[in-house]
Amino acid sequence: MAARTPSDPDVRRIQQRTVALLAGAQVFGGIGAGATVSIGSILAVELSGSSAWAGVVATAMTLGAAVAAVPLAALADRSGRRISQVGGLLTAFGGTVLMVLATVTGLFPLLLLGAAGIGVGSAAGLQARFAAVDLAAAGSRGKALSTVVWAVTVGAVAGPNLIRPGAAVGLALGLPSTAGPFIISGTGLLVAVVIVFAGLRPDPLQLARELAAVPRAPAKAEDPAGAKGSLARGFRAIQGSAGARLAVAAVVAAHAVMVGIMSMTPLHLQHVVEGPAASQAGHHASADALVVIGFTISLHIAGMYALSPVMGWLTDRAGRIQTIMIGLTLLLGAAAVAGLGQGSTTAVAVGLVLLGMGWSAATVAGSTLLAESVDPDSRVVVQGVSDMLMGAAGAVGGAVSGLVLSWAGYPGLNMLGAVIGAGVLAVAFLSLAARRRQSAPD
Repeated sequence: MAARTPSDPDVRRIQQRTVALLAGAQVFGGIGAGATVSIGSILAVELSGSSAWAGVVATAMTLGAAVAAVPLAALADRSGRRISQVGGLLTAFGGTVLMVLATVTGLFPLLLLGAAGIGVGSAAGLQARFAAVDLAAAGSRGKALSTVVWAVTVGAVAGPNLIRPGAAVGLALGLPSTAGPFIISGTGLLVAVVIVFAGLRPDPLQLARELAAVPRAPAKAEDPAGAKGSLARGFRAIQGSAGARLAVAAVVAAHAVMVGIMSMTPLHLQHVVEGPAASQAGHHASADALVVIGFTISLHIAGMYALSPVMGWLTDRAGRIQTIMIGLTLLLGAAAVAGLGQGSTTAVAVGLVLLGMGWSAATVAGSTLLAESVDPDSRVVVQGVSDMLMGAAGAVGGAVSGLVLSWAGYPGLNMLGAVIGAGVLAVAFLSLAARRRQSAPD
């Protein structure tokens, strides 16, 4: 009997079901990250008493995602995607509990621990996009990956707009109004856990290995077992592939620029809406400022996820590197619009939408290129290393952005993002030119 392949009707049905289940889980799991992004910087200032800590919640969340990326990938490599996804989502649920406790007790460290826990859920969400391509045929990998990315739209866009309904929930339960959004997001995460645990059968990674007759690669003699060995193996595989190096550079740069600009935008918008009053010690954001911030971040997250199917289509049709270049170009446009129009809430919102679209194109195309650029036995750990570097870059971007904002203002922050994006765009252009020269006839 012939071996089954991704084009086999049974495998195609399993693949379609897998993508649908992962997408459903992303809808509910994305709420936590959206709520944290929208009010995290404001909560940090309120609980710490200093605007210097405004970017630390975004930093903690992205750092949590970075630290968890390789262990989650190692867990998937060993036990399959289902177990890895459930572990990440349950950790994120614990993070929402800590966020609620932080608002109740006023303890700043709990806020940071909660944000880090939610970041672990974000790492699981990022790895879900790779689970979507485990069984996908080569010509539809961009589409499958982008479908799961797109599914985050519902939860992630809803998250920033939970400020007012969440406040009502919090007050109804006798809690601070800022606790309510995290109660709602925690409930969504539990729903996502049930969807993945009960529905992701058969496990797509394990089935893909069975179809390809590729067993899980054993740890090499010089590598210790576990996450550390996976990290070393992943770095070696990336270093040995030009395509993997470009893919990692693209997703890392796009994430660093996106997090750096996005994490400081709520604070900047608060100053635009409220004027000098926003700089007063102990000042709390007004209702008008919160509405503008929530709406702007919602538009930004929509830019990140809503058009991801288009980015997947471009990735499959125009090419991986070409779509990466489109994404980096959009990042440059975002920095120009938001930086030059810093005094206008409309211009900042437009810039944030372009920023999200640029991130989407670079991430979808870069992730697809990465999955194709390494050997199957190293693919899962390489994906974990990529996500780790992506999260670390976001953490650095979130931490540095506060300093850049205080030194150079919002235009300076956007200018720095443009410089980073332009550097990787140049590398992508040279890589594409080299590939075309190699494929040209003598």
